[in-house]
Amino acid sequence: MLEARGPLLAVKDLQAWYGESHILHGVTFDVQPGEVVTLLGRNGAGKTTTLKSVMGIVGRRTGSIGFEGQELIAWQSDRIARAGIAFCPEERGIFASLDVQENLLLPPVIRPGGLSLARIFELFPNLKERLGSSQGTKLSGGEQQMLAIGRILRTGARLLLLDEPTEGLAPVIIQQIGKTIRALKEQGFTILLVEQNFRFAATVADRYYVMEHGRIIDRFSNSELDANVGKLHDYLGV
Repeated sequence: MLEARGPLLAVKDLQAWYGESHILHGVTFDVQPGEVVTLLGRNGAGKTTTLKSVMGIVGRRTGSIGFEGQELIAWQSDRIARAGIAFCPEERGIFASLDVQENLLLPPVIRPGGLSLARIFELFPNLKERLGSSQGTKLSGGEQQMLAIGRILRTGARLLLLDEPTEGLAPVIIQQIGKTIRALKEQGFTILLVEQNFRFAATVADRYYVMEHGRIIDRFSNSELDANVGKLHDYLGV
């Protein structure tokens, strides 16, 4: 088993393919318990593929993915989810024919520690206002994102993988998503976040890994952020 002070997630020399396309080239990083770690990089850098590789939803992968002392590289995605990792994709995956409550209740609770509906509605009061009356696709983009995050919070997953949660959202909704991520961290959740919006990531992240062409090319902590702003402009074009 991992030591108490060891990483919750330890990824080493991760390679991933879609068909014949080799996307990830030896990605190595870790996420400590209770951290928010952000993968930064331009479109096509391999950030989303990294999340999907952790979840086992790429064509092929090699290397090592350690989670709570278990090696996941040979596991199927359903077994990985039951181990306590939840994935919130960029496209959100809301079920159009189901209303808010039905969407929230659909995923199974896989382990203790998931949030109750009441707590989810505290985090996302907008959802409570739409409870039982709105099908998934009739929600705004921001409400759909809140619903997608709320849905995985019920499961009891300890590690949350969030893919571009602020993409296309209004500034006021982005602020609410940031407030929620900080609240989840305070409650002991560990989050691996993919973001292109560096200014948002800077409000929630403890550490950053920068990706380019399927590789980690730099890493730094939030305390080192000011010293790395110039490099980030070059990496991200911000």
